[in-house]
Amino acid sequence: MTDPFSLFDKWYAQARDSEINDSNAMALATADARGRPSVRMVLLKGHGPDGFVFYTNFEGRKAGELLENPHAALLFHWKSVRRQIRIEGPVAPVDDATADAYFASRSRDSQLGAWASDQSRSLPSRDLFMERYAAAQARFEGVPVPRPPHWSGFRVAPERIEFWQDREHRLHERRLFQRDGDGWREGLLYP
Repeated sequence: MTDPFSLFDKWYAQARDSEINDSNAMALATADARGRPSVRMVLLKGHGPDGFVFYTNFEGRKAGELLENPHAALLFHWKSVRRQIRIEGPVAPVDDATADAYFASRSRDSQLGAWASDQSRSLPSRDLFMERYAAAQARFEGVPVPRPPHWSGFRVAPERIEFWQDREHRLHERRLFQRDGDGWREGLLYP
């Protein structure tokens, strides 16, 4: 198989069948404008040949870093199938229609939470956060919750995708796909 997206779909489907929780969880590594790295877990919410999509508060640290330095690395690690996939590439915000459609698919409570959250910034207490949540509930009672202007998504457009399969004696199998013009160049990596 020389199409990294077909291989991703195959591995992802197997992970969804075997992972107990959050088979769509991925580590997202970013760096600020000075190159200082940071990593956290996010959830994959869309993928295809144009990239891998996740959503966040654009006023938080991760979005700030991605807007300053629009490059990222993703890592899926599926312990149950002893596999991981590493993805690297440039990042860009998704368009408003894509963000609106995904936001509308979220539970109402999650939508309200997006209005209440000051992601990555301190609050004096959890009580204040819950008060903000209650205020959002009251504000949008009986009407659809619109997407907050500070909430959207990012798409990582892969330039490099590595598939890692655990093997005995640390003789792991590693397949590397690198973007080559409009296509992909495949090679094997060895430990």
